[in-house]
Amino acid sequence: MSSRAAGEQRPTVPAPVPPDDPDAWYAPDVREQDEIHPGVVVTVRQADGFRYEVREPVLSPSDRDALETVESHFDGANIERPRTREGAVERMEQGFEPKHRRVIDRLIDRSPASRRRVAYHALCSLACLDELTPYALDDRIDVADVTEDSVVVHTEDYAPAATELEDPEFIERFASERVECHTVTFQGFEIPVIVYREHLLGSDPFTTKYAVREPDLLPGDEELIAACKERVWETSVDGVVEDRVGFVRERATSLLARQLTVRNTTEWLDAVAYRARSALAELDLAVPPLDQRFADDRRDDLLYYVLRDLVGYGKLTVPIRDHTLEDIEANRVGERVKVLPRADLGHDGRVPTNLTFEDESAFVNVVTQLAADDGTELNASNPSAKVNIDPEGDGIHDAEETIRCAVALPTISEDGPHISIRKQSADAMTPVDLVKRDSMPTELVALLWLLYESHGVVLFSGPTGAGKTTLMNAHMPFIPYRDRPISIDEGSREVQIPHETGVSLTTRDHERDHRRVTMADLMTQCNYLNPDVEVIAEINTQASFETFAETLNTGHGVLGTTHAADVETLVNRIIEKGVPTYLLSEIDLVAFPRHVGGERYVGEVVEFLDEPLDGDRGGTIEKDGERIHYNTLCRHRPDGSFDLAYDHPQLGDSHRRVETGIFDRLARLRDESVETVEETFHRRHRYVQYLVREDITDFQELFGVLADLETNEAATVERLRRQGGETDPLHLEVETDDD
Repeated sequence: MSSRAAGEQRPTVPAPVPPDDPDAWYAPDVREQDEIHPGVVVTVRQADGFRYEVREPVLSPSDRDALETVESHFDGANIERPRTREGAVERMEQGFEPKHRRVIDRLIDRSPASRRRVAYHALCSLACLDELTPYALDDRIDVADVTEDSVVVHTEDYAPAATELEDPEFIERFASERVECHTVTFQGFEIPVIVYREHLLGSDPFTTKYAVREPDLLPGDEELIAACKERVWETSVDGVVEDRVGFVRERATSLLARQLTVRNTTEWLDAVAYRARSALAELDLAVPPLDQRFADDRRDDLLYYVLRDLVGYGKLTVPIRDHTLEDIEANRVGERVKVLPRADLGHDGRVPTNLTFEDESAFVNVVTQLAADDGTELNASNPSAKVNIDPEGDGIHDAEETIRCAVALPTISEDGPHISIRKQSADAMTPVDLVKRDSMPTELVALLWLLYESHGVVLFSGPTGAGKTTLMNAHMPFIPYRDRPISIDEGSREVQIPHETGVSLTTRDHERDHRRVTMADLMTQCNYLNPDVEVIAEINTQASFETFAETLNTGHGVLGTTHAADVETLVNRIIEKGVPTYLLSEIDLVAFPRHVGGERYVGEVVEFLDEPLDGDRGGTIEKDGERIHYNTLCRHRPDGSFDLAYDHPQLGDSHRRVETGIFDRLARLRDESVETVEETFHRRHRYVQYLVREDITDFQELFGVLADLETNEAATVERLRRQGGETDPLHLEVETDDD
């Protein structure tokens, strides 16, 4: 019988529980403990506040020697670190690229467990966020706050928690948030692009940034690229090279393969190790070495840089081909290239990139190449130019956007060359797109339809980037398909004319009698072509204003864009350029688009009048003793709606005649009564509402529907009824042929 008294219980040890359990007697201060990555354990303790501790894979002395060997070899390598926490997580999940893993395999020979430990630490220090990497892997961390002597983090359940970090190097990347990412295609290469936003205050005046993730380079790769480009340039050829890209690709691929092979065979120590390992592998005493002297991915990465510099536009190659960008600006050597993303991506305004021209000669080469692609030679006597370029196809799809560039050599630029690039979207917007974005009301679309159809005179005026050309282009399908629109001047390439009868004339790429073709020459040629509508895409130069004035006297329809923010500025500019005041009355409508806070919309629409108009819609401008009267047809309200002078047919004739005279103008253009014009307007308005309802946003599809309506309106309406399954989808009373 036991010596213990009856009923006395023996002392017991509590059952094992997780360390973060409150009853864990062996870890009383632990509040949370998790493995956030293989071999990486995070512990949150509570002792005089919360502490956030990280335990990473432990390295043995031999492991540390191997890690130092790897880090020493990659010292100076161009390995792009992730820009955000999301990128850090992806990098740690993917590990090193194959070409980097191959090099590491040749540098160290470790057991699998040791290899994993060394690879983790090498990945953190060389290709990720260094000591901040494990913190980036923990998705429970919401905020990181940098104090004077340490870094504290805020997790979902514990805040603030002190860390062992003092002054980490990549804290701004750790605090960054990815906005969006996509890829840009160039000659078969898919180059990742990241737009991200930094949340660390005081580090950079720009918070949103744009980063191009070009292939990483190993030590010595830059010398290989330079040598390859030089050899390609020195290659002698017989005859004319028709496929420049194919020639450069084939020649560069051969040269790079030869250079990589020669480099590996001349590294005698690696070669001896390779042969020794092969011999041991035959005796089953070692793992066979890799059977290639270089990896294909490394050669392809080098080939990208050769093609980028020789057949692309250097460091601007990816931004120029990125459809999400609207503007690209390179102002001087050593300064970040700036880009302006399109507003519909949710980040408005200029943002800096990770691209910089470090060498003036490389910058000058890009400037001169951009000019040369439009047939312009830059030199000391002609140091600047405005050019249009059409990027070559990338082998997968053709780039259909037109790019306008202003380039200059250091001769006229204080800090070196500069480049300003404006890109026109490859996908032309339609009025349906504009209405759905609240950029303009359906009534204004119907009014522009009538003016385009009736060969009216319409101007779109505003500052650069406001959307003038977008507005003008969007309504081009409203020009009847039988008519002949002709665009002239340097901006004609931006005009998208879907008509088979259309022609574009430009002063570029023409020489006659040893002089450049002028606007007057184009005007003469245009008249010979019997136009119905003339499109002057950029009415800004003295010659283009003279052409505009002459065209107003011809009776042709005129569509154009110019730079003036409001009606008074427009009047002053037109008169100062020599256009007679009386010709202002020939302008039927002027639309002033705005670009505010990332949104583009029609801010105001005016018409010029012979007599002053009472009320807040009318206005008078005095210029050189002349009085110019105008009427505001449409205004954009602060709440985003539109205030129209012509809101509803039930307003009464007297109210409509006082508010607007545009129907009288259209009656003269169409040789119809005002009542007939008004009826047509309401009919067109119902068509516009139907197009918006059916979401017809394809440019060519819209042109086809409008052409069908013009050919046989009744049959087209009947077809739309059958397709929509509605009795009267257009709310029209159109008699069909059967009736």
